[in-house]
This record gives sequence, C-alpha cells and structure tokens, in this order.
Amino acid sequence: MRITAIGLGLCLAIGLGSPSRADDPKTLDLWPGAAPGESGKIGEEKSDPGKDGITRVSYVSKPTITVYRPSPEKDTGTSIVICPGGGYNILAISHEGEDVARWLNTIGVTGIVLKYRIPRRPGTPNDQPPPQALMDAQRAVSLVRSKAGDLGIDPKRIGLLGFSAGGHLAAWASTNPDKRAYEPVDDADKVDCRPDFTVLIYPAYLLTKDKAGLAPEIRAGSESPPTFLAHASDDPITVESSVQYYLALKRAKVPAELHVYSSGGHGYGMRPIKHPVAGWPQRLEDWMRSRDLLKPSTKA
Repeated sequence: MRITAIGLGLCLAIGLGSPSRADDPKTLDLWPGAAPGESGKIGEEKSDPGKDGITRVSYVSKPTITVYRPSPEKDTGTSIVICPGGGYNILAISHEGEDVARWLNTIGVTGIVLKYRIPRRPGTPNDQPPPQALMDAQRAVSLVRSKAGDLGIDPKRIGLLGFSAGGHLAAWASTNPDKRAYEPVDDADKVDCRPDFTVLIYPAYLLTKDKAGLAPEIRAGSESPPTFLAHASDDPITVESSVQYYLALKRAKVPAELHVYSSGGHGYGMRPIKHPVAGWPQRLEDWMRSRDLLKPSTKA
C-alpha cells in the first residue's frame, strides 16, 4: 500500500498539480551568442516523444534553461537547476526534467531545466566527459544566480540536480567551481558558479574504470556543496558510484545523505514504479526541509 500511495502521489504532483505559474514556464538562451567550445557539426536538434511516454531530445547545439515557478503562496525562494540524463547522447527531458520541475513546484521550489549540449562533439572520446556540457552547467548556475532578482529566487539557495549522466554533470560542476571551463563572456560569468547544494539520482561515470576511486574530474573535497544521493542496489550503473562519492564527502566533512534502495533499476526519474526507490522525492523533500531550504526566504 505504501508504494501505491507514493506512486499515486507522484502522479498527482506531476499530472494534476498545476498552479498557474508552474504551467507558464519561461525559456532563456544560456549564452548571449554562439556557445563556446564548439567543434564540428552535429546535426539538427530533434525532440522525440517516445511510445514509452519519455521525450528524448538529441543534437543540442543551442542550450537553454526553462524556468518553472511555483505558485506565489508556496514559493520558498529556493531553486534547483535540473540536468536530465541520457548517456551524454540524448536528454530524457520529460521524466528527468520537466516532470521534476513541476514536482519541485509543489513543494515551493523553482525548477529550472537545463538543456545542455549533447552528444559528444567530434574529438571527444566516448570514455571522456564532454567539456561543452560542463560549460553549460557552470554557465547555468552563474546565469540563474545573476538573474536571481528577476526570477524571484534566493541567490544563496540554488541547487544542482542530475540523473545518470546528468548526475555526473552535476557532480562535475559541483566539484569544479574554481575551474571555469570557458573564458567569461559577460557579467553573468563574474558570478559564482558553485551550487549551494547538490542532488544526485543514480549518477553515472563517477568512478575510474577499475572502480578503485572517483574519476579524476570529480574533485570532491571540503568546498563541495552539501549533497543528497539516491541509488538502487540493482542499478546496472553500480551503486558504488554514489557510495564512493558519499564517502569522499564524509571524509571531507561535507554534509551528505545517501539512500540505497534494494531495487528499482535505472532511469525511473519521476515515473511511479512499484519499488521503494520511487519514494526518493519524499526523502529529498525531507532532506531539504531539514536544511531549512523549504522555509520562505527573505532574499527572494
């Protein structure tokens, strides 16, 4: 019964909870002109509403952010930039992006879906993360923070959430705010690109090939943001990804919370499934509430 209730709750939050501001998202270009770091042609952007109900976007060369605001009576001033997954090949932008933003609206949080550049550009090996995606994630946090007043959000309550490859991207950006991946292009890039907290849901690619430790670009340390992690034990993207990241933060004395579930697999996003892992949004809400992120902000 508990799992059924969770699934029903998610359906209501995603499908029926529709405050006016949440249903009127605003899309902004991420860069003032051409995005930096481009190399080669990748084809025309496509959006495929699959038969499984998941919309997949491919061939992104013009990255954007889409802002979903909660209703005024619920608005806490907290915001989260969301990085959908898709193996750095596509973006599962519905159930790991738009649906997440709308659920965040129900708890008073502004959800900001990042459409970052995929797939890997020519010259980037398949076993290396694409630098253009990191540029877009860092730029997204800086841009959102620079527009905090216009967006009605607290510039000190901006989180970064990612699923699968998007989880790698969120961890990558969260642990490298001191190493901007591109030359500044405007005043927005003078603003800090470090998120105030991080959420990783079944993150991929965090480990070295031999799984002996974190990948070299994942520089978890004392300056890393407080982090919430959720992973299923039967996920083909090994749960050690989240475990080792959590332990690195613990050693660095960074507040972190890890939830490991017995089953659930990979790629469920916000879709209701008959596994306990479907409850991760409620656990995230609890964690955010415990950190006072769901109290109304005086700075929004």
